[in-house]
Amino acid sequence: MSKRIHLIAICGTGMAALAGMLKQRGYEITGSDTNVYPPMSTFLESMGIPVYNGFDAAHLEPAPDLVIIGNAMSRGNPEVEYVLNEQIPYASLPETLKNHFIRGKYSCVVAGTHGKTTTSSLLAWTLQSAGWEPSFFIGGIPENFGQGFQLGNGRHFVLEGDEYDSAFFDKGPKFLHYLPSLVILNNIEYDHADIYRSFEDVQISFRRLINLIPAKGFLIACSDDPAMRNMLKAAFCNVITFGVGEEAQWRVEEIRVVEGGTEFVVMRGQERLGPFLAPLEGMHNAKNATAVLAASEALGIPRERAVAALRTFKNVRRRMQLLFEQNGVRIFDDFAHHPTEIRETINSVRLRFPERRLWAVFEPRSATAKRKVFEQEYLHAFRGADNVVFAPVHRPDKVPEAERLSLSAVVDGLRSQGKSVEILPTGEQMTNHILSQLRKGDVVLFMSNGDFGGTPALLIQKLKTGTAPPH
Repeated sequence: MSKRIHLIAICGTGMAALAGMLKQRGYEITGSDTNVYPPMSTFLESMGIPVYNGFDAAHLEPAPDLVIIGNAMSRGNPEVEYVLNEQIPYASLPETLKNHFIRGKYSCVVAGTHGKTTTSSLLAWTLQSAGWEPSFFIGGIPENFGQGFQLGNGRHFVLEGDEYDSAFFDKGPKFLHYLPSLVILNNIEYDHADIYRSFEDVQISFRRLINLIPAKGFLIACSDDPAMRNMLKAAFCNVITFGVGEEAQWRVEEIRVVEGGTEFVVMRGQERLGPFLAPLEGMHNAKNATAVLAASEALGIPRERAVAALRTFKNVRRRMQLLFEQNGVRIFDDFAHHPTEIRETINSVRLRFPERRLWAVFEPRSATAKRKVFEQEYLHAFRGADNVVFAPVHRPDKVPEAERLSLSAVVDGLRSQGKSVEILPTGEQMTNHILSQLRKGDVVLFMSNGDFGGTPALLIQKLKTGTAPPH
């Protein structure tokens, strides 16, 4: 068994969580990264894991028993080169999860383009509430647990199944390593344009995932998704469908916003189930919750326990997280960065606050968000907002000019719809623009997979101090 393990690029969310899990298993862990700052640096320090700032072959002397190489690393990195030259055993993050933690467990993988983090967090909480002591590995922070991983004593392991590639030496998606016995598939859209050349390439990866589920396993699939419906016939396992369409075996109906979240009914054939209360926003989250209810029944969790878990779920950090509420102004933070996620998030806010002015503040930061392929979709995604503010494209040099998103084209398109739209640098300039036009009762929704250069915190600070009260 490997005794000392070194992680290259340890400060990524998944890598830091894996380091913590390995530490709990009794391994001696070290790591290195160039972005050593909170919250990951403080988390690793609390776990007693030393982290080197920067990459240097000296960090691998004496040679560890195993090196885990993060998927952001490539040839030319001094530590990667040393590992290859000295023939030190190495692996990717998902390969390590499979060999050290998943094998021998009942693996529950939540995959799809959208909703993975929320749905996997809810499934983990449902198993926990049922007393089943699951393990889980999730790419966000479920508020019920306070961290993105857990090593439980139970049989089940819940994983957020990422379709992104595994490492420079393994360009296949992470979820192909996860030995799935049960898979929840919410939807399939074109994403990760930096690694998938076409939507067909994306679909091939998901077909491979479905093909790994054993005959006695389960595929819980959203039948509203046309791409998904085309894949179901090829499944060798038990297939259970959910959605709002007539063909769904678990059909979501009667969705309404209530105090404390969303209430909905599920029709299972002719059987009416519910109403259920989920402390989540929007149609998409009602479907996420229904997928978990269907999965819970497939796993044998008593329905009353699954319903109780749904009612007590606290959501995921940075998923429609309320940051501030004062004088009728509300500020939310969300991780949305794909046009579909943006549209659904805006729609859920609009459903909750139909009479309020809605600010949609967006930073094109992810590899996909920065690409021209989604220009037209953005025009639909922001339709539900009253005011739109864009941060400039983050690191535009990372995308070839011919493939790069033209924010000015998006702005022109939205202005033609009669919307107030601006492109402003994050920080003081963006904050002051919002403050200059903010009214009592406005809802401000920040959406990015980054931190907006601290803009939400700065806006809140100025509102709290009364520097510029809303009109």
